[in-house]
Amino acid sequence: MMHSGICLGQETAAGVNLGVATRDSAVTRSCPAEQTKDMHRGFMVVLLASASTTRLQLLTAAGVPVEVVPARIDEIAARDALTSEGASPRDIADCLAEMKARKVSERRPEALVLGCDQVLDLDGAVLGKPATPTEARAQLCRLRGRTHRLFSAIVAYEAGRPLWRHTGEARLTMHAVSDSYLDDYLARNWDSVQHSVGAYKIEEEGVRLFSDISGDHFTILGLPLLSLLAWLGSRGITAR
Repeated sequence: MMHSGICLGQETAAGVNLGVATRDSAVTRSCPAEQTKDMHRGFMVVLLASASTTRLQLLTAAGVPVEVVPARIDEIAARDALTSEGASPRDIADCLAEMKARKVSERRPEALVLGCDQVLDLDGAVLGKPATPTEARAQLCRLRGRTHRLFSAIVAYEAGRPLWRHTGEARLTMHAVSDSYLDDYLARNWDSVQHSVGAYKIEEEGVRLFSDISGDHFTILGLPLLSLLAWLGSRGITAR
């Protein structure tokens, strides 16, 4: 259950309402008849309320029929509001995922919608996606030689209500890399890492930054895929 006392069935200053489903939990509800279907596969098409190409690739590779419908929200403003209200980094990830799922579900109530978000927690400080190479370098300088956590949250919605949610956690320890390497790394990788919290991608050159990684690989990529697939299978949305 949410620990901050902010997002429990009430709308906050950030416009978040987490309804009744709690973390790693499901609310049992019947599926509306003849929901959005992939006619070739016979399974429901899942709406991904995210513009993340990595999440789309993971779901597609796993054989999940998915349609991308990005939720347009002001993530920075929402994150700042939640932080000012005392939300933990884990709860911020969950709340932002909720906001995205709810916004798309209100437009497409017949479909199953997945909202996702990832938050980087450095000793209680939340780092977002860097806006400039200078900001990216500052983030990497803060991270080097230290351990941080990544929280990757998923919230599933249907008919405007939450059905299930899960938040995965991973811990990563960065080498005390040199200034010159950071400069060269950003010069080579800025176009890619500007879309990632912490200014790195472990599936690319960013893996060289780390001395230790603990946690699920998919969680680090921004989607706790194994937990999601288990839940989709339990609902008959995907075959297993």
